[in-house]
Amino acid sequence: MNESMIDRINALARKARAEGLTEDEKMEQMRLRREFIAAIRMNIRSQLDNIDIVEADGSVTNLGEKYGANKAN
Repeated sequence: MNESMIDRINALARKARAEGLTEDEKMEQMRLRREFIAAIRMNIRSQLDNIDIVEADGSVTNLGEKYGANKAN
């Protein structure tokens, strides 16, 4: 997700509040929002996969290894 895509999402949101959107613009807005949410989820999944938990017995458990770094949850 780059700045130009975020700027376009914001521009469409402002236009929707001010004057409304055409059907093509509504479809573009939905597509951009889906891409944005997918990017956020991928970023969060990547961060969670890199978290290590130290158990009470001193062992270290990596969440990515425990719950599957390649799973799509």
